[in-house]
Order: sequence, then structure tokens, then C-alpha cells
Amino acid sequence: MTDVLSKPHSTPNDYIESLSAEQIEHDQIIGVKAIRLFLQSKTSYDVLPVSYRLIVLDTSLLVKKSLNILLQNNIVSAPLWNNKTSRFAGLLTSSDFINVIQYYFQFPEKFDLVDQLTLDGLREIEKSIGATPIETASIHPFKSLYEACVKMLGAKARRIPLIDEDEKTRREIVVSVLTQYRILKFVALNCKETKMLLKPIKNLQGLGTKKDLSTCTMSTPVIEVIHLLANKSVASVPIVDEQGKLVNVYEAVDVLALVKGGMYTDLDLSVGDALLRRPDDFEGVHTCTLNDRLSTIMDTIRKSRLHRLFVVDDEGKLVSVITLSDILNYILFGED
Repeated sequence: MTDVLSKPHSTPNDYIESLSAEQIEHDQIIGVKAIRLFLQSKTSYDVLPVSYRLIVLDTSLLVKKSLNILLQNNIVSAPLWNNKTSRFAGLLTSSDFINVIQYYFQFPEKFDLVDQLTLDGLREIEKSIGATPIETASIHPFKSLYEACVKMLGAKARRIPLIDEDEKTRREIVVSVLTQYRILKFVALNCKETKMLLKPIKNLQGLGTKKDLSTCTMSTPVIEVIHLLANKSVASVPIVDEQGKLVNVYEAVDVLALVKGGMYTDLDLSVGDALLRRPDDFEGVHTCTLNDRLSTIMDTIRKSRLHRLFVVDDEGKLVSVITLSDILNYILFGED
């Protein structure tokens, strides 16, 4: 099974070729600084659409039911609420379900208790396997987008809940969840300076760097990929063929479809077989080359939903990966 590999939309070459290297360098610096100022001038609240849906899960809810809620509503994360303290209790993500799989893989004798596991119990799961605790970073909706990005990068989180407080009762209020993708799409839609980012990716700090990537093949057992997702703290593992060419990707969210079927311990099936359970609305695999430019990537973000770009060479062989965290980190701290 191979999903569509899509490349960024191209920038007119004749225009780029008319610019000198010095002009491209100058425009890149100006463009990055303009985007940075834009992020500082807007609040997290500004990014929210006029109408949106928010699902908040009580920590007393069974993990099994919470998974069904996520899948039924086509979402991959949800804020948690502690009804006893009336406070935000962290963010439920696909990583938490991976922790559950890791736990029952290590302690199969406790599998009979899986149906009674509540979201509160995830804390004990984390401690038992030495996993990273549930994401608890949050920010006030009227804080700047720049501050929200800094906080996400500092917490190594891909999303951050917006938490307000009732002036009378002092109870916390979960307003929404802000994602890196939503921020970058907001920038791509509203900041024309993204068109000035014409330096090749290979010349950009943190973006053109070759990374030590963990990969798998279509025949790799899913449990091995799950271990990679957990141990490397990544959200996806690229799938390559015998020549090292990128053919697909296995994502942390793909685990949800397996857990829905109760497959916590019997995960010897191959990645190829597991991908057959992937929803039909999968966005595909986005690729680029080291010669592509951030302007074209931002244009792709404006038009398509993506969470990472796999860098390939002219033969389609995997070189590295660019995450939305990498892009945000470059915009916030690069080109000084």
C-alpha cells in the first residue's frame, strides 16, 4: 500500500533567477523578522475561527471510551478536565495510547484490567514504563502567538491548550487547543512576507540538516514501530523500500485505529497490514528536496494540511525530515 507522495507548490524560477544571492539573503532576513513581528502582534485568540468545536474529557472517563470519542469526532487530542479540582489536567494525545500499548506489552498479565483503565490511571502507566508525562503546558488566549510558540517549543509540544479563568469563581476555562499547524497556516494566510523566504532549505539552520532517522519497511512488525515512536519521542516513522526510497509513513495517530480494535498486546502484524486500517481521509505524505524553499512550504501549508515534510533526493531516497517545530524554531530564532 502506498499513499500519494506530494511535493510543495513551486515558486516561479524566472523570478528567483533574476535575484542575486545577496538580494535573496537580504529578503530572507527581512521576511523572517517581519513574520516574527507578526507573531508578536497577534494573540492566540486571533487564530481561532469564528465557529469551532471543542471536546474536553473528564479524567474519570474510561480510556476506552475516550478513544471512541476521539475517533468518532475525527480528532487526535483533547484537553483533560479534573472535575474534583475544577482545573485543566493536561492534554490527551496519541502518545498516551502508545504508552498504554507499551505498558501492556511489558506487563501482559495486567491486560485484563484494560477495560477498567481511566484517564486518571495514565499517570501510573507513565511512571511504570518511564514515559514522558501527559502534556500540561498551557497559555492564556490573550498572550501573543510568539509566546505560545516559545512555550510549545520549550515543552516539545505540538499543540497547546488555551486556558482562561472565570473572574468571579476563579475556575479555569478551557477555550481551545492551538496547534503548530494552525499557527503556521494563520501566518501563511495573513503574512505576505512568507513569499520572501527564498533561500534553499539546505542553507537554513535546522531545516537543511541531515538527521539520524529511524525508518521501517512495509514488513516491519507494528510493535517495533511503536517502540520507535515512544523511544525516539517522534510522531511518525518513515517507511522505505529496499533502496531507501520513501514509500509511506507510519504515524502515531495510526495506532489509534489498532487500539480501537483492542489490539494492545498482539501487534506482530506488519506495517503494511496495519496501514490497511488507515482512514480514507489520510492527507498523504508530503515531500520536498534540499533545493526547495520555505516560501513554497508555507504555500503548501496554506493550501494543504501537513505536519511534516520528508526531504528526498532526486531518486526519491529519504534524506531527512522537516517538522513544523523545525519551521517555527527557525522563524523564531533563525536569521538573527
